[in-house]
Amino acid sequence: MRHLALAPLLSLSLALGASMTAHAQTVPTAVASDATLLNVSAQAEARRVPDVATLSAGVVTQAVDGNSAMRENAVQMDKVMAAIKAAGIAERDIQTSGINLNPQYRYAENEAPKITGYQASNTVSLKVRDITKLGKVLDSLAAQGANQINGPSFEIDQPEPVYDEARLAALKKAQARAETYAKALGLRVRRIVSISEGGQGGFRPAPMMMMRSAKAEMDTAVSPGETTLSVNLDVVFELGR
Repeated sequence: MRHLALAPLLSLSLALGASMTAHAQTVPTAVASDATLLNVSAQAEARRVPDVATLSAGVVTQAVDGNSAMRENAVQMDKVMAAIKAAGIAERDIQTSGINLNPQYRYAENEAPKITGYQASNTVSLKVRDITKLGKVLDSLAAQGANQINGPSFEIDQPEPVYDEARLAALKKAQARAETYAKALGLRVRRIVSISEGGQGGFRPAPMMMMRSAKAEMDTAVSPGETTLSVNLDVVFELGR
C-alpha cells in the first residue's frame, strides 16, 4: 500500500482552512494492495429562520412568613398560568422548572443574621411554536403578574432535514477535495471506504428584545434572527490507478 507522504506537494500537514482539512490515514479495512487511502475532513452549514422559541417565566413574592409567601405566590401564579393557556400554549409545552422558598436575612455588624421574611418563587418553562405571537405572549405574562422572565432562545423544531442538507454539502466538499488529490497523484477515486460524522453544532445568534412603546397596543419586539446548523464529516477514500 502506498501512502500520501510521497512529495512536498502532498505534505498533508498543510493547513487547508478552518472549514476543511485533509490528511493521509491507514484504516483497518479490506483494501487493494495497490491502494492509497486518503482521509478528508469536511464541514458544512445550513441555515434556517427558527420556528420555535423557549423561555421561562415565573412569579417571585415576599412575605413575613413562609406560608404567606407561598400563598401569595400561588394566587399570582394562577393568573400567569391562565394567561399562558389563553395564549394557546399546549400543556405539553408547559413544564414547571422550579419552586423555591427561601428565608431573607438582615445582616448587621457583630450580630447574628436575622430572618426578616421569606421569598417564594415558581418558574415554568414554555415553548412557543408560533414565533409571530411571542411578543404578545411576553406582554400577557407581564400583565398578569409574571415578574421574572428569561429568554427567549430560538431553535428549529424539525432540525434533521436541515442537518441532512449540511451533510450532503459536506460530502460534496470531501469528494471534490479527494478528486483534487487523486488528480495530483495521477490516480482516480475508486470508492469511499468509510464515513464518520463528528459532533453536530448549531449557532444561535442572540435574540434582540426591546419595548417599542409603553402603549398597551404595542407588542414587545422580538427578532429571531437565523439559526445555523453545522455537520463535520471524516471520509476515507480509496485511490488507485
